[in-house]
Order: sequence, then structure tokens, then C-alpha cells
Amino acid sequence: MNRFLLAGVAAGLVVLVVILSDAVFIVDQGSQALVLQFGRTIRVVDQPGLQFKLPLVQNAVIYSKKVLELEPQSQEITASDQKRLVIDAFVRYRIVDPLKFYQTVKTEDAAASRLGTAVSSAVRQVIGNIVLSRLLSPERDQIMGQIREDVASGAQSFGIDVIDVRIRRADLPHENSQAIFQRMVSERAREAAQYRAEGAGTAAGIQARADRDVTVIRADAIKQSQVLRGEGDAEATRIYAEAFGKDPEFFDFYRSLQAYQEAFGGGDTTVVLSPDSEFFRFMSGRKALTGAKPGQ
Repeated sequence: MNRFLLAGVAAGLVVLVVILSDAVFIVDQGSQALVLQFGRTIRVVDQPGLQFKLPLVQNAVIYSKKVLELEPQSQEITASDQKRLVIDAFVRYRIVDPLKFYQTVKTEDAAASRLGTAVSSAVRQVIGNIVLSRLLSPERDQIMGQIREDVASGAQSFGIDVIDVRIRRADLPHENSQAIFQRMVSERAREAAQYRAEGAGTAAGIQARADRDVTVIRADAIKQSQVLRGEGDAEATRIYAEAFGKDPEFFDFYRSLQAYQEAFGGGDTTVVLSPDSEFFRFMSGRKALTGAKPGQ
């Protein structure tokens, strides 16, 4: 009998512990809870601390009060100017009405799915009605504000407050990026060819001007050299004339010696002349004829 009594007491204690543990739950600082009885909401707990409920009859559903973040899947959207974009967006939200939240979506996973669909729909609708340049301009904040308002108006029915919706990335599809890259390469090649052609034209112009300047400078140099040569010849003639005027006989003798040097300087020159030729007058001791020209 004592054995059965002890077993009964132990079982009773276990049941009591289970009942007491089921009657107590804790709500932390970042959470809120609903107390349900057979699926019907009894009360909302939005204060942190130790809370009580009827064991085995009531249950508690706890939701977060913190700011939650959701990143829907990337989606490809065509803007109004037919530019295709790959959009990555994210949304930050908070559960502000746990009762309405439980009545509409019940779980946070279901809420994330519904909210992700709403974000994707709003992003597609708004961006589909604008051109790509507006999304890349300072108007982007205004566009994101419109998307947030559209998402927030739908999320209110879930007991959710949408804090912000942002586009994390807005890129062109891979095939478009490659096409744009190739077009950029072709454009840069065209510009490079244009610059080379312009450079070649400029170089040809510079070369032509340089050649013209060389021709002009060379012609001026030749002209100046001829002028200087003429002036030199005139000066030489003047000097020769002055020298001839001072001593005609010596000048005649000097020119004759030059004539002898030119005639016999090579060593292999043969001259056939009469011994009494005027050419040999200084070699024979004769003087030049009166009125003879120099060099005769």
C-alpha cells in the first residue's frame, strides 16, 4: 500500500508541475503575446514580464515587437521606356496589432510570404509606369515613398506597420549588360578612330606647314646667299680694279703667274706655242704689250 501511495504522490507531483509550468509564460522586452482559449482570443499581452494563463485550456502565441526585415526574391521588370531591369528590394516592418495579425495571417512566415507578394506587386506596378532615367535620378526617393505607401496600405489589414521599402539593386539583365558593354566597346572604338583620324589630319597639316616653311626658309637662304655672293664678287672686282689701278704691271705679272699655274700645274699638260708668243713674255724677259689686258 505504501508503494502505491508513493507512486500516486509522485504522479500527482508530476501532473502538478506540468500544470503549473503550463500556467506560466514569459514575455520578453522585444515580444508581445496573445492568450487564446480554444482558438478565441482572451487578451493581448504587450508588457514584458511573467504572465499567467489557465493550464491545459489556454495557450499563448508570442510575436516579435522588433523591426523585422524581409527581402523578396529578385524580379525582372520592364520600365515604361521598355528597359528591362532586375530589381532587388527589401522591406522593414513591425507587428503593431497582434490580434489582427493572428486573425489574418497567424504566423510570421505566412506574413512574410503575403508581404513579399505585396512588395513585388507594388514595385512592378510603380516602376512599370516610369522611365529608367527617373529611377536613377534624385526622384528615386519619391518613387520609393510611393512604393512604401502602396505596400503600407495593404499591410495595415494584417496588423503590420511598414516602416520602409528600398531598392537594394537595380541592374540590367545579363544579356542586356553584355549588349551594352559591346555597344560601349564599339562606341569607344569609333571615338578612338575619330580621334586618330583627327590627329592624322592635324599631323598632316603641321607637316605641310613645316614643309612650306622649310621651302620658304631655303629659298630665302638661297636668295640671301646669291645676294651675298654677288656682293662678294662685286667687292672682289672692286679690289682687283683698285689693285690694277695702283700697279698695272705687277697685276699683269700676277695674273700671268696664275695662268702658268693653271696651265702647267697638272704635270701632264702639253702646250704647243710659238717661242715668241705673248703667253711667254715674262719667261723670255719681255714686258707686256701696252694696253694688254690682265692675264694675256
